[in-house]
Parts: sequence; C-alpha cells; structure tokens
Amino acid sequence: MIIDLPDTSTRAINSRLLKERDEGGAIALGRVLTLIIDTQGHDPEESIDAANDASREHPCRVIVIAKDTKDRTSTLDAQIRLGGDAGASEVIVLRPSGALDRHLDTLVMPLMLPDAPIVTWWPYEFPDNPSEHPLGAMAQRRITDTSQLARPTAGLQKLRDAYVDGDTDLAWSRATLWRGLIAATLDQPPFEPVRKAVVVGESRHSSVDLMAAWLAQSLKCPVEIQRFADAPAITQVRLERASGDIVLDRPDGKTAALRQPDQPEHRIALPIRQLRECLAEELRRLDADEVYGEVLLKGLAKVGE
Repeated sequence: MIIDLPDTSTRAINSRLLKERDEGGAIALGRVLTLIIDTQGHDPEESIDAANDASREHPCRVIVIAKDTKDRTSTLDAQIRLGGDAGASEVIVLRPSGALDRHLDTLVMPLMLPDAPIVTWWPYEFPDNPSEHPLGAMAQRRITDTSQLARPTAGLQKLRDAYVDGDTDLAWSRATLWRGLIAATLDQPPFEPVRKAVVVGESRHSSVDLMAAWLAQSLKCPVEIQRFADAPAITQVRLERASGDIVLDRPDGKTAALRQPDQPEHRIALPIRQLRECLAEELRRLDADEVYGEVLLKGLAKVGE
C-alpha cells in the first residue's frame, strides 16, 4: 500500500499512520528500531529496497529523506508505504524543500518510534563529521558507504579524522566473508608468522583498502595493495609465509579458490555481497564495532601501495 501526502506536515503523517493502524490491525507492532536514510538528493528507491529486505530480519520504521530538488518554498511532500511495499517495515518518504531541508532533525523527530534505537544511514555522500550532523547526533549507529563515492580513499580519510564509537562503513561489511576465511585459514597449522600480505582488487573500491588495513593491523606485517580498474571488488589476498603462500583468489566475483602449501585446492562460493546483506549485518549490532575502529584509526596508516 502506498499513500501519497502532498504538501503535508508531520502531524498529518502521524495521524494517517494511526488511522491505518486502526483499520489494518497491528501493522506497527514489533518494530525494533528507527532507520533514518538520508539519500542526499539521489534516487531513494535502491536504498528503500535494501532497507525493506533487511527489515525482514530487523523490523523497523524507515524514514527516508529524499530532498526536493525543485526551487520551492518550504513544503513537505510525503509518502507512506505499508504492507507488501514495505517488507517487514513501514516506510515514510519525506521530500522537504526550502527551509525545511535545513532542519532535518526536527523534521524526523515526531516520526521516530518512541524508546527505540536509532540508526542513521547515508547511502551516498555523507557529512564531514557524521556524529555531529543533526541526523547522526541522535543515532546510536551511523552507517556510511565510501564505495559509492567518487573518491573513496579520501572518504576513508574523512571518516578516520571524525571517527567516534558507533560509526561504521558498508565497505567494511562487504569484506566480512574475506576476513572470516582468512582468519579461519590462519587458525590452522603451521602457525607461522606472515612475512607480507598482498591485497588485489578494483582500483577505487574502498573494501580493498579496509581489507589491507585489517591485515596490517592484525598481522603486524607489510601489506601491499595492487589495483586494477576492471576488477570485481576484492579479487585476491595473498599471505607470504616461510612454508609457502596462502592465496585466496576470486577472479570472477563469484567463486574463490583457496590454495595452501601441501593441501589440495579448495573451491568456495564467495559472491560479491549485495547491499541488503551488508545493511542487515550492520543492523544486527547497536554497540561500537571496536575492530573497525582500530582498523580505521591505526590500520590505514600502515598500508603501503
């Protein structure tokens, strides 16, 4: 169900939500958090689809801010999506214009679930200091996505300079399976130190940088990044040890080959993670990701090109 509310107010939006709840039953019960999505003027549909999929694991109220790019006076157009158009969530799309666009915190506050955690997500560009932005200051978790930027490496540096507990980046979530496989491999004998690590991947993909920074911080060894323009995200991680190299290779973005000395090659399904998977992972925790914080603050500086 999609309900359009042109030239409206937050009071009218709440009234309509109550009306639909009374007529349609307990459609808003069991919501565990409020997810605020600030699309920064981009088309919000991809982000809404990802949030709807993630809401099947984390039922929530989704408040989407999609700026009205038209030169108009202070006007608020809104849309409410329920039922099949909202997954296991209820979606409120706000299109503010004029002065309303400069007071986003007061705009969303009346629509947030009472006594529920708040997560703010910037799917595209994000503020210089997410935790001090009006939408970030009210949130327990702040999600960015440097892989969507024109200059992802500069975005990581910006996040490092402004990092506080509760910040995270979807480029970090996209490398979760790689980190798990590498960690599991190193937990097997022989327990030798890694002399050098090499991360190969797409030239602009920030998951490559975060993977390299994690290896540098965890293994305390030199780490090199090899970048290729047309590579599908991360394509290879190579760990050089005295007994021979450990190589996790995924040239096609779908299936990885794990090669280790004196062992047969193992084939592992390792598809590129979808946006909805990464978002769902980040919504599973509302505490600080200490490993991500250490990698961002300390690991990035240790990576050599």
